[in-house]
Amino acid sequence: MTAAGGCLCGAVRYRLDKAPTAFGVCHCGMCRRWGGGVTMGVEVPPGGLTWQQGKDRIATYQSSDWAERGWCQACGGQLFWRMTADGPMHGMLSPAAPSLDRFDTLDFGAEIYIDAKPDSYAFAGDRPRITEAQLLASLDAGGAS
Repeated sequence: MTAAGGCLCGAVRYRLDKAPTAFGVCHCGMCRRWGGGVTMGVEVPPGGLTWQQGKDRIATYQSSDWAERGWCQACGGQLFWRMTADGPMHGMLSPAAPSLDRFDTLDFGAEIYIDAKPDSYAFAGDRPRITEAQLLASLDAGGAS
């Protein structure tokens, strides 16, 4: 089963080879500055996403030594976070979960950078909550997101 999505204006469209079942939330400072709040994403292995239209409308920013972020140049809609560092996770893509055509069916899987979350909000429910150190150790990466 596949899934599809795109940016706010529709200039960029993509298809996922496998429909995700869950999304995660990142509380890091970069994600909050980039999107004005938490960033919600799904994990897609390298090669698991096909750009159907508008690939030439995608802008990217190398936000750290090991990752980049992409958005639509026309509307500014967030599209993805991608691992650029060498290693087993190289090329892993995290499309913005709300950019999917069907986001309402996904389970809330995990929260990362939980130690960077402001005290002024919290999500209800029980799920894995992973600190920055735990995440970086699992990715074998030494920088910020």
